[in-house]
This record gives sequence, C-alpha cells and structure tokens, in this order.
Amino acid sequence: MAEKEFDIIKSSGETVRFSVDKLRNSLKASGANNTVVNEIVAQVMDELYVGISTKEIYNRAFSMLKKKKAIYASKYKLKKAIYELGPTGFPFERFVSGVLNYSGYSTEVGTVIQGSCVQHEIDVLATKNDILNIIECKFHGEEGRKCNVKIPLYVHSRFNDVFKHMESNKKVEGKTALGWVVTNTRFTADALDYGKCAKLYLLSWDHPSGDGLRDRIDRLGLYPITVSTLLSNREKQFLLSRDIVLCRQLLGDMFYLDHLGISNGRKEKILKEMDLLCQL
Repeated sequence: MAEKEFDIIKSSGETVRFSVDKLRNSLKASGANNTVVNEIVAQVMDELYVGISTKEIYNRAFSMLKKKKAIYASKYKLKKAIYELGPTGFPFERFVSGVLNYSGYSTEVGTVIQGSCVQHEIDVLATKNDILNIIECKFHGEEGRKCNVKIPLYVHSRFNDVFKHMESNKKVEGKTALGWVVTNTRFTADALDYGKCAKLYLLSWDHPSGDGLRDRIDRLGLYPITVSTLLSNREKQFLLSRDIVLCRQLLGDMFYLDHLGISNGRKEKILKEMDLLCQL
C-alpha cells in the first residue's frame, strides 16, 4: 500500500510527515489481527487530509477498533489512559510502584529520607537484588510536553544529597544505589545525554528502546484502570482515590464495584474486560 504524502500536526504543535508504519504498529500493539489492522489503516488513509492532527487520527482509529472489539480499543488507548491518571502526579507514582512491584521489586511510595543537607520526599523507593533505586516520577498531564534536562539535573542533585548521607551513616553497605527519573512522556535529547553521563536510569514512554513504559506494561499485562472503555470517568476517579491504579488490583479488590452501586450484569462485563487486559 503506497503511503500518502501528508503532513500531520502533533499534540505539541509540531508538523511531521504522516507515517503509515507508526499507525500500523500502534494498531498491532492493541492485539488486533492483520485483517483488522489492514482494514483500519486503509480507511484512515482514505480519510487523511493535509494538516489533520494526530488526535483526529487517533480518535478515528480508536472508534473503529472499539466497533471491532472493545479490548483492542482499551489497549490502543494506553498512552492516553496514562495521561488520565492525572491531574496530580500521585496516581502515576502509585502506577510506577505497581509496575515495579509486579516486576519483583519491593517498593514504597512517598518516603521521606534524610539527605546530607536537607530532607527529601522520594516518590518511589524500589529495592531488588541489593540495588536501592531512588525514583523521581515526573507526570505531565498535557500531551506533547517533554521532560527536559532540568529534571535529571534536579534529580541528580537530590540523589547525591541522599546517597552522601547514607554513605556517612553506613546505610548502603553491600548495596548499590541508583537514581531514576520516570516520566509518562518523552525526554529531550539533552535530558537523555545528561542522564547517561550522570549514570541516572531514565524511563519514559519509549525509552529505553524495547524496555520503555509501554513495553513493560504490554509485556506484564499491567494496564492502568483508565484504559477501561466500560468504566465512567467518575468511577475511575473513585478507584484512583482508593489507590486502585491497575486493572490487576481491581480483580483482587472487586468489592469496590459494589461500593459504586454497579449492577451485577455490568460488573460481570467490567471484570471480564479487566481479566482480558491482564492476560499475558
């Protein structure tokens, strides 16, 4: 299928050339088979026009996927669903903690630690294989924003202050400490360069390649509850306020659906959706 030469507008306002491969790959990530993917790609390309926004392309593809199979649409909206964890960054911190916890880390959220100079509230502390990971989560509620170099610079200084205090009090004997920055968007080139130079671990939507947030979520079946196409926004906010951020958590604490007064029939459909999302 020949690719149409169209410029499209990203959420950041940047104009880029339309890529059918990116559209196809995002649809494949939803779990849709080749027949469905080809059908949607053909229809979207037929409706393209110069200056169309990535948001409009997403909305059209999402609508078509939902008509084919709701679970495809749920997985397809993953990136948007992470933005919906806002408006504060706290549910995102819980989400990052949950993803790491299911990956074998022992995690704590919002821990206050003494540094050499001042105290610091650490978003997530995660320990695995005698490595203490000191993690700062940077949540952006607006699409198109990137995590610039100021963030890893700031995190690096906090990490050094905490680690210096730990060393002086012999709290890291036998352990290695590592500073992280986790964001739901992307890093600028300068941020990535600084992170590499300062030996910080940077985790974003698509970085590191093959092991970014999206890859980890898809690989482990750890979808946020905000991907659901059956729960209302009010119901999602209620669950987030109870620290239920993962579909997997709702399966273990399904009594929250009773608190919401959801009928048995609808409850059954929601739990089926959650179960399908958690299957690897």
